[in-house]
Amino acid sequence: MIDHVSLQVTDVARSRTFYQAVLKPLGLRAAYTDGDAVGFANGDRAPFWIGPPVELSPAREVHIAFTAADRTVVRGFYEAALGIKAEILHAPRIFPEYHDDYFACFVRDPDGNNIEAVCHEPQNPG
Repeated sequence: MIDHVSLQVTDVARSRTFYQAVLKPLGLRAAYTDGDAVGFANGDRAPFWIGPPVELSPAREVHIAFTAADRTVVRGFYEAALGIKAEILHAPRIFPEYHDDYFACFVRDPDGNNIEAVCHEPQNPG
């Protein structure tokens, strides 16, 4: 089980703006700072951090999937990404190749990383 993830970004301010927008529907907010690093929390812990590069090496695409409580949250993630003109890799939909209830949206962050919001729950009948 993963406790937290820290992602190196080329422009912390730009990435903070991106993540504040797309993670808000998922219940995460920029809550902590440690030097130039920013921690996003949904309570008293920050499971996701961004910060400046430790080494100047070529960036490689990273894929991070955030759990969404329901499909409405995935759609909120999508709308937030549209609102900040993020590149949409896959609009919200079912991905049956993963499993019958895999509902997700994939977007590109300012550093080219593949960021996903996913709900594994069946569609709410109400």
